[in-house]
Amino acid sequence: MKQTLLTEDGRYVLRIERYFAHPQRKVWRSITEPEHFAQWYPFSTGEMDLRVGGKLGFDDGEGSTYEAVVTELDPPRVFAFREVDDTLRIELRPEGEGCLMIFTHTFDDPSWATHTAAGWHRCLDAVDMLLAGTPVEWPDNAAELREVYAKEFGLA
Repeated sequence: MKQTLLTEDGRYVLRIERYFAHPQRKVWRSITEPEHFAQWYPFSTGEMDLRVGGKLGFDDGEGSTYEAVVTELDPPRVFAFREVDDTLRIELRPEGEGCLMIFTHTFDDPSWATHTAAGWHRCLDAVDMLLAGTPVEWPDNAAELREVYAKEFGLA
């Protein structure tokens, strides 16, 4: 897995490249089908209207709900959506027997960079568990990952 933090047009872009040893279509299903999406995405999902302009409904578990809008959809290659001011884009590229995921999260507040990187690291670990057919478990490693990313991004 390779992670970088860049700036683009005054915004921060977290880019994660991760190889999955599974075919592109299988990975696509694990990230877009509602029953799988709800297992790796950090918030509970309700509505999932998978078309450009379609809505995704989320519940943060603390009493707040919000919507995202699908901004790009090209099965089984690209799935992107905008949550409030943040944009998430997932691109899948066939590579050998599996596929490469290029995950980008564009956001404004640099103070959240290490939290964001650690969180998505854990979420993509959950995708890996789904693909392997094992129950998704969330290890208590967020603080350790934040330290790793703070050093990696020069924010320590």
